[in-house]
Amino acid sequence: MVSVTDDVSTPTTIRSNWAGNLEYRAARLLRPTTLEEVREAVTAGGPVRAVGSRHCFNDIADTTGTHLSLESFEPVDASTLTVDTDADGATTVTVSGGARYGDLATALYAHGYAMPNLASLPHISVAGAIATATHGSGVTNQGLGGAVVALEIVTATGEVLTVRRGDGAAETSGDAGSGAAAGSAGAAELDADVDSAPLPFDAAVVHLGALGIVTRVTLAVEPTFDVRQDVFVDLPWESFERDADAVLGAAYSVSVFTTWRDNAMDQVWLKSRVDEIGTRPGGALALGEDFHGARRSPVPLHPLPGISAESCTEQLGVAGPAHERLAHFKMDFTPSNGDELQSEYIVPREHAVAAVAAVRALREQIVPLLQVTEIRTMAADGFWLSPSGAQDSVGIHFTWLQRQPEVEALLPVIEAALAPFDARPHWGKLFTTDAARLAELYPRLPELRALAARLDPEGVLRNDYLDRVLG
Repeated sequence: MVSVTDDVSTPTTIRSNWAGNLEYRAARLLRPTTLEEVREAVTAGGPVRAVGSRHCFNDIADTTGTHLSLESFEPVDASTLTVDTDADGATTVTVSGGARYGDLATALYAHGYAMPNLASLPHISVAGAIATATHGSGVTNQGLGGAVVALEIVTATGEVLTVRRGDGAAETSGDAGSGAAAGSAGAAELDADVDSAPLPFDAAVVHLGALGIVTRVTLAVEPTFDVRQDVFVDLPWESFERDADAVLGAAYSVSVFTTWRDNAMDQVWLKSRVDEIGTRPGGALALGEDFHGARRSPVPLHPLPGISAESCTEQLGVAGPAHERLAHFKMDFTPSNGDELQSEYIVPREHAVAAVAAVRALREQIVPLLQVTEIRTMAADGFWLSPSGAQDSVGIHFTWLQRQPEVEALLPVIEAALAPFDARPHWGKLFTTDAARLAELYPRLPELRALAARLDPEGVLRNDYLDRVLG
């Protein structure tokens, strides 16, 4: 039987999200350890939502029924992890959807492999991060979903589907029978007959929890590589405005932090692959004392002003394993700063300068509520509901003070300023963009909604969040 916690007063019950700005309403918490227990949980009756590391700032994981946590489902361990290599030399690893990226990256390193990229926090769960289109940075790096090769999904009717990259069909096991069985149509053919078409891979990766519970994820990995992290301060605004592409593309992963001061952007974090510094345009600037007018920091820095850098990954140009540099924060520290709220808007990279300027024009309203803004890039990935699905993009990320009513009152102003650039909100953070506008921004959203209705005819996985964003 599934491990159950019914009493919401017990310490094992998940009471709130990580930031503490949202109190969950779930009546009970289940921690399945087998696939059959997951199937039992979703078919037992009543609403169900998967809950991961809780690093979401809205109610995407909330439910009035059952919270399903995969933290005990096949925990990641270096001694049991298997890296597979196919006939073409491609290497993959399959892990539980509840695995945390930091644990996975550490276990992979013991086998001589690495994830191609990581988000700023290594504490987040694999399935949760992928389902919400969470990303790291880099002009050639896709979001975390870009590494997905296959997904194992338990639907609301108890079917177990395996969806693979390049396949239009999903393999089915368990009690098949709802029409989610395999077919041969490609991902682009779903609109012809949504009632009988297969589950397309490009729909399944970023799915907001609407299509099922992701129990296992197969990810592409590569031989481990070293990264050095160099931080520069006081980047002149005119340097960014003159050549944002040069700034954002100077390293394997780049983050620009600003508190919207008049004269300069606060920090630039360059995460450079040691094996490509000499070949990346502008990459050699990471080795010098000047970066487009910004100067090298002689001490480690935290992105948030006035906070110790003790929790941050190694800086000062000291090279080390990729998983110890690509994230901003160390796995063994409390992530970032819990007393915060977050929002992010993603725009096509061609609009980076204009979009940043539009936000900068609102600085008088933004600064009193802001801790810091981070600007990052991501490559197009083709997923239906990915904010960078169709185009290379730039994310403008806000870490706010925990003054939620004021922040939520400001968000429509920011969204209006970014509307000319077709800004898409990060699914796991605070936003006010409504379903009508989301349908304009995501042409395939109606198809995703139809898929969800087919796979979940009784609305077992539905919650207030999905009602708002899917309609």
